[in-house]
Amino acid sequence: MANALVVHKDSLPLSQKALRAAQYVRMSTDLQKYSIENQAVVIATFAQLHHLTIVRTYRDEGVSGLRIKNRLGLTQLIKDVRSGSSDYSHVLVFDVSRWGRFQDVDESAHYEFICKQAGIKVAYCAEQFENDGSLISHIMKNIKRVMAAEFSRELSAKVYAGQSRLVRLGFKMGGPVGYGLQRLLVDEKSRPKTILKPGEWKSPISEHVKVLPGTPDETAIVRWIFEEFAQVKSEEKIVRKLNRRNVLTENGRPWNRAKVARLLQNETFIGNLVYNRKTKKLGTKMVNNPSTLWIRTEGCVEPIIDRDLFFRVREIRKGRRFELPEEEMLVRLRKLWMKKGRLTARIIDDAAGLPCNDCYYRHFGSLRNAYRLIGYTDMRHWDALEAYNRWLALNAKNAAELRDRFGKKGVKAYVDVPTARVRVNSALTISFAVARWQRPTRQNTEPEWLLRCKIGAPPGWIVALRLREDNRTVLDHILLRSSFMKGTWLRFMDKTRERRKIESYETFEELARSLLRRLKRGAPIRSSGSGS
Repeated sequence: MANALVVHKDSLPLSQKALRAAQYVRMSTDLQKYSIENQAVVIATFAQLHHLTIVRTYRDEGVSGLRIKNRLGLTQLIKDVRSGSSDYSHVLVFDVSRWGRFQDVDESAHYEFICKQAGIKVAYCAEQFENDGSLISHIMKNIKRVMAAEFSRELSAKVYAGQSRLVRLGFKMGGPVGYGLQRLLVDEKSRPKTILKPGEWKSPISEHVKVLPGTPDETAIVRWIFEEFAQVKSEEKIVRKLNRRNVLTENGRPWNRAKVARLLQNETFIGNLVYNRKTKKLGTKMVNNPSTLWIRTEGCVEPIIDRDLFFRVREIRKGRRFELPEEEMLVRLRKLWMKKGRLTARIIDDAAGLPCNDCYYRHFGSLRNAYRLIGYTDMRHWDALEAYNRWLALNAKNAAELRDRFGKKGVKAYVDVPTARVRVNSALTISFAVARWQRPTRQNTEPEWLLRCKIGAPPGWIVALRLREDNRTVLDHILLRSSFMKGTWLRFMDKTRERRKIESYETFEELARSLLRRLKRGAPIRSSGSGS
């Protein structure tokens, strides 16, 4: 990406800041003309014509322009500008749409105004107008911003129409399928290719996904759950029996009431696919759609459950359903707190005679609001949640840094933002996780670390932050093959780390250099012992 134009910060005197520029490039998934390389060529030409030297690059790859959330490049640019650490006087952008397709055009103007306040000019290199503050530039920018926002709305409508058509043809549109089911990847002629494992996704646009029954053991469990519920009419009793038999969910975790309830209402078990139950368009919050908007395709999946049994179970559950006033919901929640001594979403879902945690979310906006209304002020859960979000952000930053390091070595890599995974040469996946410190037990006198890959790790590597005893600070960075993850969780101690071929590095930079050295040797990245 025009690397020849990028120079080190200290290679020019600060007196020439007026001739220094940063470039911001963003690639989503819409048009090839907006590729990172094409943007860089246009920006480099603009810089040469205006005698500017590009000294810094901010980039967001595979990221939607609707919201600034997850756009690490633009976020860092604004942070640098606000802090006064920017060493340039221009920000060069391909066009108005690359700056963002914000649905509120004032948001786009806001970020540009932040740069303007700091004495930094934003230039749109491929536009036919100059962003010089004149009346015509203001008019054109606002028109372009509205056009960019409208493009996203039109694209959203087209994507929805396309997905609806594919659903009516019997294809699955994203998301997990749940226990007792599996995803089959098919080509453009619906010829089977392979079974997708948890965490794997289709790549070419011509490929589609069909839903099949799971393994014989799983389908037998599904049939048992329906038959058992028709007799005992209780999710709690089914949960106890499943967990007593050590039957785990598709995520390798114990069952709970909410999990059984979702399984019992899944029409896929009688051969139907239901789409558009919920909507999350243009970066807005997820909303539940009325049943009149649902798209139901019948008979497109091999059924597991007899239809009469399925609808008999539905009638039983429907007959038990009753609406509670919000005051009563809070009273029952307070009683549960007094009984258990604490509250979590899992405790709420497992409690009999209480709405699930999703109901509290819908009625009160969040569980935290419901807790506040009953006087529950234990903040440990929320502190842990804030720490979790902090580790997510750090892993996303590390993923972007690793992607950039590969790119500088000529290796094609990109970041899948929702999962914070780096895909290398379309063959190797590097996943990011967190290993939390666990208190020593009677069996183990030394502390353990518990590593979790939430939706499974595809073939490749796992890079994890290993936390100290407080689980608030990073001890080191570890690297292991994803094939060593036999399930969702992995426990290890320092004395077992080498046996499990888990490498440790004091800094992420050391870990990244190790990966690059192996890649430079011309072979796939393979484990070669401990790096500590």
